[in-house]
Amino acid sequence: MFAVRSTAGATLIGLFAPVMWGASVSLIRTIAENFGIAQGQFFLYIVATISLILMVGYPDFSKVPWKYKTIGVVVANLSTICFCLSLNYSDGGTQTMEVGMVNYLWPTITIVFSILFNGQKAQWWIVPGAVLSFIGIFWILSGGNPDLHAFYEHFLINPISYILAFGSALTWSAFSSMTRAWSKGQNLSTFIFTIDVMIFGAFWAFGVGGSPEITMKGVLSVIIGGCVMGAAYAAWTHGMIYGNITMLAIASYFTPVLSCLFASLLIGAELTLPFWQGVAMVVCGSIICWHATWYRKKTKIAHE
Repeated sequence: MFAVRSTAGATLIGLFAPVMWGASVSLIRTIAENFGIAQGQFFLYIVATISLILMVGYPDFSKVPWKYKTIGVVVANLSTICFCLSLNYSDGGTQTMEVGMVNYLWPTITIVFSILFNGQKAQWWIVPGAVLSFIGIFWILSGGNPDLHAFYEHFLINPISYILAFGSALTWSAFSSMTRAWSKGQNLSTFIFTIDVMIFGAFWAFGVGGSPEITMKGVLSVIIGGCVMGAAYAAWTHGMIYGNITMLAIASYFTPVLSCLFASLLIGAELTLPFWQGVAMVVCGSIICWHATWYRKKTKIAHE
């Protein structure tokens, strides 16, 4: 399925990922409520792994650099665990979306990491762009109140979820940078998801998340969510390896908007005006960061 390796073709494939990710927060939350976080994610990743086997298969491990199949894989699995647990520990649809928005700092952080670790050049306005994204999260968690105390009081309501979400953003950004630098064209998505199956199977065995009643809604969420996550992960990794990383980054910036729309429909999240204002800041900040790298590249080409 992913035999296309031209830059344009791989970028087009990668663009499917942000669209599918838009539904991921709501789907994972629904699974946690109707299937249990451990057993739900266990079956979710079984479906996702089967999808990946059919789409990309397993890589040739002899061609995978040692750093990528050790450090990269660990970071990718850590990101998954942080993301799923952050949503599981959130309370209600609105807080779930707050947690999801903290995770959506990853596009901005990915560009910052590409500058720090991948040699990407950027203009000075990447700094205010990154700051604006973080101000957006502050605005969301403070309820539109420009008061540090309001932010801190809201954070204390459920600090573990917000911390895990930020950890997920950091580790996913790191993995994206590692994929670009270390993958050598090898897609480890199937292998990573296989490990996720074992991790959540172990969580289930140790009783993490309890044993809620299994519902038909939960079963459908597992099946649909598994197919969506598997396809999104494979598409994104393929795009990061062969596609235009800058174009993929800017497309991913609009994932929070899609995620909010899905949340309103699927989990009944009540999103206030300050919340949407914060979302706009996160998206705009990410786009400014992208423009800082794109403008630098365009200017360099023009001078050459």
